[in-house]
Amino acid sequence: MTTQKKGSAAFAVCGSFCTLETALEAARMLTLQGWDLLPIMSFAAGQDTRFGTGTFWKERLETLTGHPVLDTLQAVEPLGPRQMAQALVIAPCTGATLARLAAGLSDTPVTLAAKSLLRVGCPVLVGISTNDGLGASGENIARLFQRKHYYFVPYGQDDPIAKPSSLKADFARLPAALDAALAGRQLQPVLLQNNV
Repeated sequence: MTTQKKGSAAFAVCGSFCTLETALEAARMLTLQGWDLLPIMSFAAGQDTRFGTGTFWKERLETLTGHPVLDTLQAVEPLGPRQMAQALVIAPCTGATLARLAAGLSDTPVTLAAKSLLRVGCPVLVGISTNDGLGASGENIARLFQRKHYYFVPYGQDDPIAKPSSLKADFARLPAALDAALAGRQLQPVLLQNNV
């Protein structure tokens, strides 16, 4: 574990419940590299599902980061103006959140956190996890690629045979993608499947 602090980043999770465990492992890797993470949960991520209760995931985030989860609009609004974070990581980012970001909506803790940090020039790193990435969400991904300060964790098809429209970020590449985003660079975003 590093003893040198690397910086502060907001780390937001959305309701892609099947990838929360993998996203939290990426968050753990960031903390081991010296990042101080401010946890954010979308309204959907706080719901109880077969993957765990909202309370379970909230407690996991708080234990991992050492900070209380920001899960209200009032809690995330000051992130940018008070320079509380250098970047926002949204991992996992669902199709619903992609649509809100692409439409410029700021009606959830995650999308308002993005607005707050974008207005002071901070990067927003998106780790997509959506079953319709090659369907309806594809348009929103393309729209965000055209916007300043949006970056993507490299992603590929989740399961080309069983879920042909599904896209998922390679969360192991999240730390490198964050470093690149802070330097104003996008890593190669689309991963190719060797077995297809």
